[in-house]
Amino acid sequence: MTSLLIFFVLVLIGIAIWQLTKIFDLTQVGSNSGDSEVANDKDNSINGYLMFAFVGFIYIFTIYSLLKWGDLVLGTPASEHGADVDNLMAISMYLIFFVQTITQFLLHYFTFKYRGKQGQKALYFADNNKLEAIWTIIPVIVLAGLILYGLYTWNNIMYYDDEEEVIYVELYAKQFGWEVRYSGEDNTLGKANVRFIEGVNTLGVDLSDPAAQDDKVVNELHLPKGKKIVFKMRSQDVLHSAYMPHFRAQMNCVPGMITQFAFVPNMTTAEMREDEAIIAKVDKINKIRAKKSIDLVAKGEEALEPYTFDYLLLCNKICGASHYNMQMKIVVDTPEDFKTWLSEKPTLSSQWAEANAPAPAPTPEVELTEPMEVVIDTTKVVAQIIK
Repeated sequence: MTSLLIFFVLVLIGIAIWQLTKIFDLTQVGSNSGDSEVANDKDNSINGYLMFAFVGFIYIFTIYSLLKWGDLVLGTPASEHGADVDNLMAISMYLIFFVQTITQFLLHYFTFKYRGKQGQKALYFADNNKLEAIWTIIPVIVLAGLILYGLYTWNNIMYYDDEEEVIYVELYAKQFGWEVRYSGEDNTLGKANVRFIEGVNTLGVDLSDPAAQDDKVVNELHLPKGKKIVFKMRSQDVLHSAYMPHFRAQMNCVPGMITQFAFVPNMTTAEMREDEAIIAKVDKINKIRAKKSIDLVAKGEEALEPYTFDYLLLCNKICGASHYNMQMKIVVDTPEDFKTWLSEKPTLSSQWAEANAPAPAPTPEVELTEPMEVVIDTTKVVAQIIK
């Protein structure tokens, strides 16, 4: 309520200042014969030079941004198709930068050159077929080339032969987390539907499907290096987006349908941690965290732990209040380590059987309905002691 009152007070103050400026302007009417709202040559020249100053600001700030934040790009891709995606992005950005540099300069230059002057009339003509052809054909050719190259790259990423050795993995999105299902020994994911969600079966796997008997559900995504992974993606509630930035992979997870993405990891987590760019980023992050920890310790709070690089699966759609926290660790292993890790995980069917096993029958208790009389023959007891 206090914040709302402060907001209304600020609005009222703004309105009051606005009204005061209008009153001030009215008091100045007629005091200056040269005061007119119609722009003169001086006004036009000032605006023309300001346009030149603005285009200079654009160029300077662009160069500054590249120098200041250029190291924040992702760097070395961790998938086989990543180099193609980066190349396509680089071509697009170079073209955009080139065209933007020229067009912005021409826009501001002509604004200055042909600024309003006393007695000058603008040249007007209805059309110019030659100019229209030039500025239509050139963008068409450039965009067609980019689109064709993009489609070629996309098809290379998504295509895989049915006879090719691939691993099927399901990514299941829900507010606000991820779950992963591996296809098991038969390399076939069992059927699933939200109607089957119950207890430990949080993905709604149809456990009556023979293909689902060896499926394994985990909360950490492990991938083998050099193997093609085909991701089948589902969403339980709203639109999510499976985003794996270092693998240059992203695909929407849509409720009611299965989407797909495929790629081949080509760098293990350990290898990426040895990448020079990643080492520099980790060092930079840890310096910031160390500086922040000094303030936290001074306040009696715990210091931040050093950051260690990990691949991440993120949600790239604003899916709710905890969207920012919807992430999962990705570990790229060698094929041998991946096989060992996966073999240690229980199947969903075994987890379901264990969770729904009947409780053991209770041990029957003997109930005494009448008091028992115990008679001890002391003679026999004494004889046994003597023996």
